[in-house]
Amino acid sequence: MTATATATAAAPGRSYARRISQIERGYLNANATGTPQLIQMVIEGTGRLDAAELADAVRESTAANPGLAVRRKGPNWRADDAALPPVTVLPADAGFTHPFFHRDLDVVAGPVCELGLSEGPVTRLVVRASHIVTDGRGLRHWIEDLFRALRGERPVGADSTVDDTHFRAAAVPVPAAPVPARVAGFPAILGQGGADGTALWLRRSVAATPSAVTARVGAAVSRLLATDTGRLIIPVDLRRHDREVRSTANLTSQLVLDLHREDRWNRLHSQLLAAMLRKREVASLERDFLRNNPFANSLREAQELDGSRFPCTAILTDHGRIDTELYRTAHFRPTGYYTLPMLVPYAEMFLSTCQIDDRTELTLSCRNRPDARPAAEAVLDEVERALLAVD
Repeated sequence: MTATATATAAAPGRSYARRISQIERGYLNANATGTPQLIQMVIEGTGRLDAAELADAVRESTAANPGLAVRRKGPNWRADDAALPPVTVLPADAGFTHPFFHRDLDVVAGPVCELGLSEGPVTRLVVRASHIVTDGRGLRHWIEDLFRALRGERPVGADSTVDDTHFRAAAVPVPAAPVPARVAGFPAILGQGGADGTALWLRRSVAATPSAVTARVGAAVSRLLATDTGRLIIPVDLRRHDREVRSTANLTSQLVLDLHREDRWNRLHSQLLAAMLRKREVASLERDFLRNNPFANSLREAQELDGSRFPCTAILTDHGRIDTELYRTAHFRPTGYYTLPMLVPYAEMFLSTCQIDDRTELTLSCRNRPDARPAAEAVLDEVERALLAVD
């Protein structure tokens, strides 16, 4: 049985509004293919989180971070009292096949964010948000304020209405960058045959926190390529170009890196650092994605991908070191944190990492289809070996 608790006190004011950015329009287009564009962050621990107290904390956190309670109104996002994130109480044994983890969030009808709470031997809080309106850093602003409110502290807030154009200006000068060449697609390595439309998530905890995690993960993936080459997407937070801005918006651009079979992690790391020094993630925003998209120039083109080949082998994102003490309350002690990456129409897999204490948490998402699980486990095996290697 599930139950929903909704905050009844004053919700965010209606004054918050911002224009839908170019980045967010790209996610709207991806969502139109029928693939939900969602961020899901999971916090686990011991003790208790009360649903009614969570609902009150949601109200307080959202008042300070109104971008998580918006609806689409024409070309804008506008705060709406009716879009306050609800809290759903889930069964103690609710696994990741539960419908809660797979349903979409409607950015027109709202809400664009919701919480799931289950209690048992492990208390689990799941925060789901539309990636159309926010990104990992933005959602963590909101979650950190949620726990401040639970502790009786004042939320810090992130209510900036700037979009990616602000960071383009902050980053100047930005050298022009070549457009990645279009590819026909790389052969699938995570199973064959029809998929059921849902994400398959596999997790792994590795007792190591090496440097250059993203490059090491990429090199591990390269050892399983079905051909000599592949392609990686690395999300990059534009906030790095103006760290004074506190915003919950989707401010994530991307770098595209070519991958070669048996790639070395230090080559990939050097390539990634060089791309960031040249601000390639900013330069990519200047491209006309209707004509120069390296993955799919139209919704129809994206929908025609049959799952046998993918223009992108893997998306790799690292959330960095997570301070779980930010999620502690008087009655709840956090012990774990991880994310459930979304499916992307043109990418075969999405690998998410973060570091907690002396371990790295890995989650891989892919399409749920025949032979996907053992093939994905083989990827995680290779990644684990790469993270544990001393070099």
